[in-house]
Amino acid sequence: MAADVSIKKTSAFSQRPNTGRWLKLFPLVTLAAFMLPILAGILGTLLPAFHFLPALGGNHLSLEPWRQLVAYPGIWHASLLSLATGLTASLLSFAIVCLITASLYQTSAFARLRRVLGPFLAVPHTALAVGFLFLFSPSGWIVRTLSPWATGWDRPADLTLSPDPAGVSLVAALVLKEVPFLLLMTIGALGQIPTKQNLAVARSLGYRPGEAWLKTILPQIYGRLRLPVYAVIAFSVSVVDVALILTPTTSPTLGILILRWFNDPDLDQQFMAAAGACLQSLLVMAAIGLWWLLERGVILMGRWRLERGTRDNRFTGSSVWLLVGGLMALTASACMAVLALWSLTRRWRFPDTLPSQWTAMNWSRYADQLTGPAASTLIIGLAATAIALVMTLGCLETEKRHGIRPGTKALWLLYLPLLIPQTAFLFGAQVLLVASGWDGSLAAVVWSHLLFVLPYVFLSLSESYRGLDDRYARSALCLGAGPGRVFWRIKIPMLLRPILVAMAVGFAVSVAQYLPTIFAGAGRYATLTTETVSLASGGDRRLAGLFAFLQAMLPLAGFWIAIGIPNWIYRHRRGMKGEA
Repeated sequence: MAADVSIKKTSAFSQRPNTGRWLKLFPLVTLAAFMLPILAGILGTLLPAFHFLPALGGNHLSLEPWRQLVAYPGIWHASLLSLATGLTASLLSFAIVCLITASLYQTSAFARLRRVLGPFLAVPHTALAVGFLFLFSPSGWIVRTLSPWATGWDRPADLTLSPDPAGVSLVAALVLKEVPFLLLMTIGALGQIPTKQNLAVARSLGYRPGEAWLKTILPQIYGRLRLPVYAVIAFSVSVVDVALILTPTTSPTLGILILRWFNDPDLDQQFMAAAGACLQSLLVMAAIGLWWLLERGVILMGRWRLERGTRDNRFTGSSVWLLVGGLMALTASACMAVLALWSLTRRWRFPDTLPSQWTAMNWSRYADQLTGPAASTLIIGLAATAIALVMTLGCLETEKRHGIRPGTKALWLLYLPLLIPQTAFLFGAQVLLVASGWDGSLAAVVWSHLLFVLPYVFLSLSESYRGLDDRYARSALCLGAGPGRVFWRIKIPMLLRPILVAMAVGFAVSVAQYLPTIFAGAGRYATLTTETVSLASGGDRRLAGLFAFLQAMLPLAGFWIAIGIPNWIYRHRRGMKGEA
């Protein structure tokens, strides 16, 4: 990106200062398309929060929306529920990732764990939430499996298992989804430091492997994990689609209340909704602030223990955390399996463990209802991913040709849409779209998805692109090839696998978007995600399972394609398989 950059003289194109001047436009265009709408959206939310929105009769600044917000029944319970569930899910996710990595790092189990991350990363939050609901509800698959022989129940019990008012199921589902993401970020950070040497020194001083990892490796990589952790906190505190599925209507989170107010036919509720969106931002800031204080406490305690040279012989061995990781993977797999079961079910009465009658006719019976949302999901996802890929490649190639390397400030800009609650700027962005006449257009929906797809595509591809050996480009330049030919004939083929994986990640992110589709699409574009959320609380589990299962399969298909195409293209070139 364009901000906080330092110039390096090691670029393969440093002796060709006039090559690709037009490439310098890519960071500027990317920042403009990326940052200006977000800032405008924040302003468009902040002003109505103080009763200034002339289109709805708000012609003067006032604190009335905040008075209404404070007086709204249940507002503080909803706020505390959002803060508690978000922080708890983030803390558990990070702790589990650290302990699993500390216990299993440099083992064959950890290598196998890395290979199965892709499928779990691809599953959208909403599909996993629906599967979790079908698994743990009072009439869920687990209760059916245990009934009646273990429970004595021949009908669903009146229990608050999932959804539950305390948000336990919401926390559990968020942990299942965020652990693979943080684990992937941790693996990427581990590749940037000399872990073997550090662990060898720590082991020579008498530390056990897990304790050595926590005391020598984690402090070195945490700086690289801070932004991903903050992004997880922001998402968990402000999540709406998963909360709609896994919390009861009588105990909503703040995000659900804000969505209700935005969709209320009474337009005066828009002002209170904007104030609620600002309150949501304050909650996220408070959660990140509490996490920062926790960081400081852990740092002080860690220094104290290191200075004393204590050894913790109580550190849990690898078998326990291998079991924890296995149980999480099994639970996530069971969530997907129960979706597949319901999509093929004709009759499944409680307490039968499996359907008594199976059918594949559900897919043809509901084909008309599936086709439109599936097509919209594909079109929007592919368009947003393609635009994000072009922007990313343009920015990365600019770095290479002109010796530019983004600094920390650019990374913060990249994470900005992930650190701000979606409601905090999507409402303002919708106001902007209405004023420009783009509201409800396909271009608006694609753009709204692009805001979240671009950071993930850039983060997925940047390290591979920057890590490509410059000697390949130098050799081609010495043989007379121009920079453009080097890009298309050398870099793209060698980076085919990372490029396709980045596209798969971007497409998976687009498929999962719920609020951007609703706000920018004005209800005109139904996707698999919006339909899945609507059907999750309905009475037809077959239809809900079918939509959720298809929603999960599309991103998985993207990852399979990203892995399969390079394997097939370079099936006779072993070296290219390693680079691609």
